[in-house]
Amino acid sequence: MRAPRRHIAVVVLLLAVGTAAVTFAQDFFGGRREPMPEPAGNQPYDGRLTFVRLRYTMGFGGRRGGEPPWAHDYPTADTHVMKILNELTLTRPRLDGSNVYSLADPELHNHPIAYMSEPGFWTMDEDEVKGLRAYLSKGGFIMFDDFRGTDFDNLQDQMRLVFPAGQWVELDPSHPIFHSFFEIDDPHTMTPPYGGMAPAFFAMFENNDRNGRIIAMANVNNDLGEYWEFSDTGYAPVDLSNEAYKFGVNYFVYALTH
Repeated sequence: MRAPRRHIAVVVLLLAVGTAAVTFAQDFFGGRREPMPEPAGNQPYDGRLTFVRLRYTMGFGGRRGGEPPWAHDYPTADTHVMKILNELTLTRPRLDGSNVYSLADPELHNHPIAYMSEPGFWTMDEDEVKGLRAYLSKGGFIMFDDFRGTDFDNLQDQMRLVFPAGQWVELDPSHPIFHSFFEIDDPHTMTPPYGGMAPAFFAMFENNDRNGRIIAMANVNNDLGEYWEFSDTGYAPVDLSNEAYKFGVNYFVYALTH
């Protein structure tokens, strides 16, 4: 990996991620840049790091006129964070899209990192429970993002199906995941794209060993993907988008090296 760069490098990258698209930006707290496209077919595994988004069946309700909550910020957030990783690291990820899998899809196991949006709506069947348990036990890492309040209750309920004895631990700023590439001295100063609730960062460790590998990361009361999606529009302050990318890059680097 290259040495971490200063704030200015990320600012430049944010401006270069894509052409300005302010005209597509709608309500920053709940809209989309443009209508959600249907997921294209997944690209066959070729060894490249690929952004993996998890598709799930909703337990109840819905969001934004029928758009599934797992697709929030898809696909723009996915490609943007891969472009940042490509510029800052030697990972050389896929840049032209993301793959979308269910937790029961064996192809998921070709990819070390997976992302889930809005786990407050998430439910699983037995095959998905077994699939996620196998994925995390064999070295996978899952990132939960874009949820708040009581959504965390459902996330914990679902993960108890996977690891009944698994424990969620709130991380303090000294944990290596906050220093794996960028130095995030105080993660709690991250400003979510919606107010009223303080962000917190919880992890589940392999075998509940707090000195061991993180297998799941939960961005409680936060939404990094929203910043990733809108980072090239000027719709969100650049410094907040920068901070969101720092978390994303750190998570990917940590997961690839642990």
